Amino acid sequence: MRILVTGGTGYIGSHTCVELARRGHDVCIVDNLSNSSERVLDHLQHLMGFRPEFHRMDVRAPELADLLISERIDAVLHFAALKAVGESVREPLLYFNNNVTGTLALLRAMRTAKVCNLVFSSSATVYGDANRSPIDESAPLKAINPYGRTKLMMEEMIGDLSAAWPDFNAALLRYFNPVGAHPSGYLGEDPRGVPNNLMPYIAQVAVGRRAALQVFGDDYPTDDGTGVRDYLHVMDLARAHVDAIDYLQRERKGLVVNLGTGRGYSVREVAAAFARASGRRIPLSIAPRRGGDVAVYFASTALANRLLGWTAEYDLDRMCRDTWRWQSMHPDGYAGSRLPRPRSAAAVPERESARELPTSPRRRPPGPDTRRRSEPVRTLAVADGFSGA
Repeated sequence: MRILVTGGTGYIGSHTCVELARRGHDVCIVDNLSNSSERVLDHLQHLMGFRPEFHRMDVRAPELADLLISERIDAVLHFAALKAVGESVREPLLYFNNNVTGTLALLRAMRTAKVCNLVFSSSATVYGDANRSPIDESAPLKAINPYGRTKLMMEEMIGDLSAAWPDFNAALLRYFNPVGAHPSGYLGEDPRGVPNNLMPYIAQVAVGRRAALQVFGDDYPTDDGTGVRDYLHVMDLARAHVDAIDYLQRERKGLVVNLGTGRGYSVREVAAAFARASGRRIPLSIAPRRGGDVAVYFASTALANRLLGWTAEYDLDRMCRDTWRWQSMHPDGYAGSRLPRPRSAAAVPERESARELPTSPRRRPPGPDTRRRSEPVRTLAVADGFSGA
């Protein structure tokens, strides 16, 4: 199939492009590069053996329908969106304009071009502060911030179009906390500015870009007092998106599923696992709880397993090892990236699967520093243990 990937140079989109190519699909990327780097295309070429087609374009551009037609697109994977919860609270109109208006424009273009298969990158934020875990797809939808509300509105728009257009089928994937990186170390999460999410923040502490990990609350009713969240390896997530395309083609109907591991890890557990993976100490600075944070938040993945035959394969240690490989190879992200010398065309099959690099022997690290301090550790950022898509 010929797949259009909106936001295809972003974190999740880029990893999904690799999985699409590995499974024989043709990839066409649309991205305005507002929150990503064109250097990602070089990394995709290195991993895939060929350079994916790329159009620097906003999904709100009126030319999108013409592109869908001229490129003979069969399905769309829609990742393009702003996704920082805190920023959405400060700039709600920016989020409604980008996320909701962008999705409206995409749906209009798909209707015009008669492209009737959509996989949508939704988020567990549509559930809000759910007070029970595991959270299944029947949980009440009560997003509590503008970012989450944009995702919920986008879901509703897609559902309404499905009802009005019988040929239109959509998979809504509500995922919890994507982490990790491509096993090769050549693709990973590269947040601009201060990371909003836990894993990239810890990685920047380990590589020396941040002084300490600020932990919001160590008095929750959990085993170690810190919040528990469901972290999902980005390669498992990428695989689920391609499985969803297969489902739409096979079943000719839509679905809504959660994506996670089905278990939670505390902030301290993640910090300890990253210390093991990196051999670096992860200092913790304990701060008061934040309003609205819940103690435990993780997914029920039974429906995804039943409908897609999908289950997460990578555990927390693997998530940390792959994140550390990416961060240690690219301490400044894509801005300072260097790729090996390109291989000759004759040596690279058109659809070569990226080979996984062997894991280097790990030293036994000292583990995270969890001591309380009489004077707070100087820290500049907020690492959020609950993130959206």
